[in-house]
Amino acid sequence: MTANYFNPVHSVYGPGALLSLPKLLGGRKAALVTFPEARQLGLLARLEGVLGAQLACVIDQVLPNPDVAELAATHEAFWREHADVEVIVAVGGGSAIDTAKALMVGTASGRFQELVDLLRTGAAFTPHAVKTLIAVPTTAGTGSEVTPWATIWDRESQKKYSLHLPQTWPTAALIDPELMLSLPPAVTLQSGLDALSHALESIWNVNANPVSDAFAISAVKDILDVLPRLMRELGNLELRGRMALAALKAGMAFSNTKTALAHSISYEMTLRYGLPHGIACSFPLPMVLARAIGRRDDRDAVLEQALGGPLSSAPVRLARFIEQFGVGTRFCDYGVSDEEAEQMVLHAQGGARGKNFIGSAEETLA
Repeated sequence: MTANYFNPVHSVYGPGALLSLPKLLGGRKAALVTFPEARQLGLLARLEGVLGAQLACVIDQVLPNPDVAELAATHEAFWREHADVEVIVAVGGGSAIDTAKALMVGTASGRFQELVDLLRTGAAFTPHAVKTLIAVPTTAGTGSEVTPWATIWDRESQKKYSLHLPQTWPTAALIDPELMLSLPPAVTLQSGLDALSHALESIWNVNANPVSDAFAISAVKDILDVLPRLMRELGNLELRGRMALAALKAGMAFSNTKTALAHSISYEMTLRYGLPHGIACSFPLPMVLARAIGRRDDRDAVLEQALGGPLSSAPVRLARFIEQFGVGTRFCDYGVSDEEAEQMVLHAQGGARGKNFIGSAEETLA
């Protein structure tokens, strides 16, 4: 079998990777997109010191799960006031990087609604204008720094849109575990489980190939080993570095396969029940794993490499792994009835990400 794998992102990994930023900018001015707490954590001052005169503006009011209602004013003001800025530097978790990806795409009218209307059609389009993106994750889990996708939410309409264009790949990703040392326990856990979901979802995937499998297997093994220890030693730079590398490998895997059924389920759980993304996409993993086993011999072999054997007990072992962190792995743990759960899974199977799953779309909830 011929494997096709593509990832154009220049990745810099390791403690001190942030110091590569000025050279990567090459003298160009940059807009910094980050989260509100960056100032009180001292991260904003550090970034200002690294960027110096190359820093053109700061957008630091990024909110979790960026919503169209919140993005519109920010997007329009950015393109109106800083159209000459060539590069956006996104520093933060998935929401900061997703926000930056939304900001990097300009519209002919200057209105954000034009972009939303294009996303609503689901059709490919060529952006009117686009800026370069450098992504600097401060969490180990999102993978957004090495993928072209951004999730944009519309809570009023109970919808989510996926922005993904050839132009929305970051040019570079700086993965510096020193930036993750201040992450609180909840964010550390949620992002770590998100990375686990990315890795597993890229295995039980119709788009999987030997290259994505290599990244995914390594990521799963590392996360199963490192995450429990990291939750006990949040200030351990070595463990932070290993977790950051595992999340990067998971991102490299699903950058080519996309996610699958667990993520498709997660979108409704976030919209309806407000579950944080990392929890929403990881709690159904044991259930989805049970559905994946036995579907294809080649996928079973890869899952066994990642999770160990025997594969028949893997769903139970995976559930125990997730539950040790106080995360329920059943729909009823989140107030979802069996009937609603069945309908939610069926709906998720028909979604764009659900169709990537190797299981049958006709199967009902076990």
